[in-house]
Amino acid sequence: MNKEILVIDDNPDIRSLICNILKEKNFEVRSAANYEQAVFEINKKLPDLAIIDIKLDKADKDGIDLLKLVMQKDKLTPVIMISGHATVQIALKSLRIGAYEFIEKGATFSLEKLLNYINRALESSELKKEKNLIENKLFHSFELIGKSPSITKVKKIIEKLSTSESRVLISGPTGSGKELVARKIHKNSLRGNEPFVIINAALLKENTYEKELFGEEFEDGNVSFGALERANKGTLLIDEVSEIPYETQANILRVLIDQKFKRLNGSKNINVNIRLISSTSKNLSELVNINKFREDLYHRLNVMPIELTSLNSRTEDIPLLVEYFKVRLAEINGVQEAKIDIKNDNFYTYSWPGNVRELRNLVERVTILSANETKENINKQIEDILNPSTSSENNKNLLEKSFTAPLKEAREHFEKEYLVTQLKKNHGNISKTADFIGMERSALHRKLKSLGIKGIN
Repeated sequence: MNKEILVIDDNPDIRSLICNILKEKNFEVRSAANYEQAVFEINKKLPDLAIIDIKLDKADKDGIDLLKLVMQKDKLTPVIMISGHATVQIALKSLRIGAYEFIEKGATFSLEKLLNYINRALESSELKKEKNLIENKLFHSFELIGKSPSITKVKKIIEKLSTSESRVLISGPTGSGKELVARKIHKNSLRGNEPFVIINAALLKENTYEKELFGEEFEDGNVSFGALERANKGTLLIDEVSEIPYETQANILRVLIDQKFKRLNGSKNINVNIRLISSTSKNLSELVNINKFREDLYHRLNVMPIELTSLNSRTEDIPLLVEYFKVRLAEINGVQEAKIDIKNDNFYTYSWPGNVRELRNLVERVTILSANETKENINKQIEDILNPSTSSENNKNLLEKSFTAPLKEAREHFEKEYLVTQLKKNHGNISKTADFIGMERSALHRKLKSLGIKGIN
């Protein structure tokens, strides 16, 4: 399908000239002769590219306002600004707002230059949109995998939320899949075709929280849109919501109550219609008890709680996850499936501090680097990655150290390595480890203390 271009200019001769040359180049063309027509055309359907004259026939509104309108709807839509009267300041302002290029309509105005800018702008926009599409498809193409009671419960909640507008609070350790759950809730909802915006509170710089959430207005009329406006009609995910400063929490609460807010330095209320999902790796109720999180906001967020558990608490899902990831990641990376053995003991003895994300990263690493390796070699690589202290080189060094050390020291070194390995296999459970190695629980405690071994998860 040919690209569509919207030409906005109140000069009929220039408007006609540009439209005719674009049609000759097989573009679909719409045009507007004044501000009102332009707003109508933009609201009816965003074009693939807009050419906007800065000076229009409306005294209080101009092409800069139309540029802001386009950017508010979709920042990836390229806009070329043209003018015969604009100053350098106006040109710079339009570029700061998001215009792709600024062209003067004077004696140096060239249709050939305009066509070059159009082609480059469309190509750049297409690449950015394709990148976003791929990223979204990759994320949405992943499913919540597992048959454990905890993950089955989460799937059922997501299904029930498909027709709900309830706020959701997702809690769970880092890497457990909180963002994936939020995306699934959004995609399955009535807002599924609207924006999904993420703001990670843990990554924001100090004193930037309100700007990132509410946006900002500047003296020159420029506007920076915050996450709330960008998520309008869709879903906003506040990741690690516990990191939001206490003072800012009150402003978020007010937005949830009124569904409106003011930008920083702004005077007008901005109405928004969003669904808020929040996530946290911390216990918000405990933070409420020590006055680190507002109780009233906590209850507003926690309408529908979803709890994700650590991977080592649902090890029965590991073989399903490994099989799923090795197929999907081979497809995504365009390589053969790696011969990963789901019975490899290392998958079940490792503690997985990074949870599902760490497992996925491991499978992707093996998939890319070892797709053509034998199952035995891949098993060895996985062991070396997850337990580098047990690699062949380290084992050799350990053996040499044992033979050159006094008997007591060699025995202690062996006992320490042996007990650490058994504890990892049992996820730090002292009772299970004691039963397996044939020691009393109290005796094992004393032995661990004497060897300097602390708790292992």
